[in-house]
Amino acid sequence: MFKIAKATVAAPLMPGSLELAHHNQEMLAQFSVSESWTGEFSSGIIRLGDWSSMLHGFSMQECGLLSLLRCYDPKDRAHILALFEQAATLSSSFCFSTTIIMPNGLLQPVFCMGESSGVEEKFSGSMAGVFLFPRFKLEGANQTAGRHAS
Repeated sequence: MFKIAKATVAAPLMPGSLELAHHNQEMLAQFSVSESWTGEFSSGIIRLGDWSSMLHGFSMQECGLLSLLRCYDPKDRAHILALFEQAATLSSSFCFSTTIIMPNGLLQPVFCMGESSGVEEKFSGSMAGVFLFPRFKLEGANQTAGRHAS
């Protein structure tokens, strides 16, 4: 799945859609680990959260797009790069799903949804989004994302 849409065509927010009372956070947490990320076009830096950094195999929370792409299934990299390139030229929403090939050889599915804004000015603009890491095993994988209760 690789999708991009102009920001004006994206589904509008429904009144009250961002109120947490209308969302089942426990159900989402039962099936996935989710975490937000941001990116700045002026610096080229993508900032990940703790879980996203770990599951992508990074020791730091900042990376570049090419470093991020190297974590993904090679057959998906060109499509994902094309999405980011399109998002960098026109404010838009995008999504993709792929598999992270972790440094230890395990496979972790990942869904990414995001949007770009402010790209009409040269060397400016930003992206923001969320990664969803499903809590299920892929064939041949020994472990997937998990969050232990503290």
